[in-house]
Amino acid sequence: MKHKSQTRQTGAAKAIKDIRRAIRKQYSAEEKIRIVLDGLRGEETIAELCRIEGIAQSIYYK
Repeated sequence: MKHKSQTRQTGAAKAIKDIRRAIRKQYSAEEKIRIVLDGLRGEETIAELCRIEGIAQSIYYK
């Protein structure tokens, strides 16, 4: 008889996941446009811009 593998989260793991979800920054459309335009200006490299804004470069390019 096969058993289905179940992923159970402990109370601590669930709490950590909830905290991470709660502190994730939500960018408005205006903020996204500003960040992309800053990158297009070329005053700073994309890596520097992403570091300043606290986003991953892959997110910037999406």
